[in-house]
Amino acid sequence: MPDIRYHPLIFAASVSIFGLFIVLMLAVNPPTIYENFFWRKPLIGSIFGLICILGILAALFPKQCSRTSHFQKKDMNITSHRIHAASHHPDCEKFSAHLIQVSNRTLCAACTGLLLGAIIALVGTAFYFFDGWHVEGVSFPAVLTGAVGIVLGFLQLKFRGFIRLTLNMFFVLGAFLILVGIDELTESLFVDFFLAALIVFWILTRIQLSQWDHWRICNNCESQCEVWEAKKNRD
Repeated sequence: MPDIRYHPLIFAASVSIFGLFIVLMLAVNPPTIYENFFWRKPLIGSIFGLICILGILAALFPKQCSRTSHFQKKDMNITSHRIHAASHHPDCEKFSAHLIQVSNRTLCAACTGLLLGAIIALVGTAFYFFDGWHVEGVSFPAVLTGAVGIVLGFLQLKFRGFIRLTLNMFFVLGAFLILVGIDELTESLFVDFFLAALIVFWILTRIQLSQWDHWRICNNCESQCEVWEAKKNRD
């Protein structure tokens, strides 16, 4: 039975889906009142750019931004059960789906995908919000594609390796495409602020999903590590 601590995840996922529904409604029937202030795009671009930069930092330094360090095994061979040097996951076969091998480095597939997506989105932000690019001809398809990216980003837990990397990259690009597409359709500062807040909420929901997945893996594992001992003592 799921831990009651993760009941808020159900609420967060429900709100995220409802927010995505609102986005699609905005794309289908955009408001007719425009607020096209000359500083609107630079302001929203700066906000989204800051979100991307924070995401890049979190992906580059996952250990500092994660609470998974307590998964480290004790009373076992430190070589086979250490925390990966380039990942915040324990060196445990249960987490193999979360990892990829690049040359001789072991990386977190999700963090690598989020990093690549944030870098591409940051470049796109510079062009659209600061260099005067327009996407009026493809704004609606951009929103639809972005919505698919958000959904696939939430479902990435079902996949492994480089597919997981790709879906996480698409998650970030999906948020960017939604913001750009809706901005082009509505030209509304209020709607842009709403989308920026919704994107942050999607990211927080994505983090909650990842934390739940980590808990699920360790909760179903019988290896006598620190997490297993804590679960045994709690039960």
